[in-house]
Amino acid sequence: RVQLVESGGDSVQAGGSLRLSCAVSGYIVGDYCMGWFRQTPGKEREVVAVIARDYSYTNYADSVKGRFTVSQDHTRNMLYLQMNSLKAEDTAMYYCAADPRICRSLGSVHEFRFWGQGTQVTVSS
Repeated sequence: RVQLVESGGDSVQAGGSLRLSCAVSGYIVGDYCMGWFRQTPGKEREVVAVIARDYSYTNYADSVKGRFTVSQDHTRNMLYLQMNSLKAEDTAMYYCAADPRICRSLGSVHEFRFWGQGTQVTVSS
């Protein structure tokens, strides 16, 4: 099965940067949609960014456009989320996810089947 493990979460000052990593392992062939999500207590998990494994599609939530960049390194089986100009509202548990389908929209948490355990990001204002 597909396994995902996030890392890189930390505490950072507003305006700072952080890069999250997601180690991907397991049987991943063909079409796969990869995503980053975040969740805070009392709120539903929300999509942050998605990217097709074959790079045919990439998109971001409006709240992070221009500040976050999702990328992949297939030689290392890694998914990344570069976060710049961090704001206090970016504070959340961040999760990486994967789904065996064509990636053509931001979608939602319900469209991703495989999930990591999350990594905490705390932004201090």
